[in-house]
Amino acid sequence: MDLRTYFQKIRDVESQIGDPYTIVVSVETGDGGRAGTTTEVSRAVAAKMIVDGSARLATAKEKQAFQSQRFIEQPAAK
Repeated sequence: MDLRTYFQKIRDVESQIGDPYTIVVSVETGDGGRAGTTTEVSRAVAAKMIVDGSARLATAKEKQAFQSQRFIEQPAAK
């Protein structure tokens, strides 16, 4: 792939992501990437992962489940 095209795709995907930080879900890759791991990343990192084919944007239901789990795991303030 041409580098100009690659980075243009990243910029295009990044411009479609509204929030500065978003939640992505990993997809299975040929080099051993596991599907289903949810994480919060910056808009730029999310765009690169999507273009590289290693992740996709989380659905609303997946985002809600991730936020709920993160809230549960957060230690109580003293």
